[in-house]
Amino acid sequence: LGEQPQTGPAVQSLFAEKRHFSFFRAPISNTHPHKQITLRDAYNYITGRYARQRTQDLRQLHDIRRARQFKASRFDYCTFSGTFSVRREDKLIEHSGLLCLDFDHVPKVEDLFQALLQDEYFETQLLFRSPSGDGLKWVIPTDITQCSHADFFRSVANYISSTYHVEVDQSGKDICRACFLPWDPRAYINPEIL
Repeated sequence: LGEQPQTGPAVQSLFAEKRHFSFFRAPISNTHPHKQITLRDAYNYITGRYARQRTQDLRQLHDIRRARQFKASRFDYCTFSGTFSVRREDKLIEHSGLLCLDFDHVPKVEDLFQALLQDEYFETQLLFRSPSGDGLKWVIPTDITQCSHADFFRSVANYISSTYHVEVDQSGKDICRACFLPWDPRAYINPEIL
């Protein structure tokens, strides 16, 4: 999104080229997308310096309400599961074939980060720490020709709960769910995408 890639060749894989989703400028009340982006674009944004200061400022706030308001007003966001003309379920243009799972207030963030990377059933496409720093955002592929977005989400959430004993934020079942983009220089992207 205007920044140079951190690493890797300039040519994206076929997978990355096909997976587009909507990117929105802050605040969260802005429901009209700014542009379509790819996983590589999101990774470059997250690992670049664009959201660094606002992420550091957010992590200094200890009042939950103030932190929530700050995030809603200052953080750009995307809808990993698809492109939209307006961020509403009935305004979906095309599903991206991606699902973003959100883990909040994780006691051992780094342990879960490594466990998700090693998961035997789901291939991580993008994984990064949440704006608050105590959660994760995990982007995996999905096939909506096999079941609905919401059904796939519920299946994965149940699997995560029984396998890793952590709960997934249930709002992820909404196809137009907004995901705030923080600064995380240690974010992971599937090497096939770079």
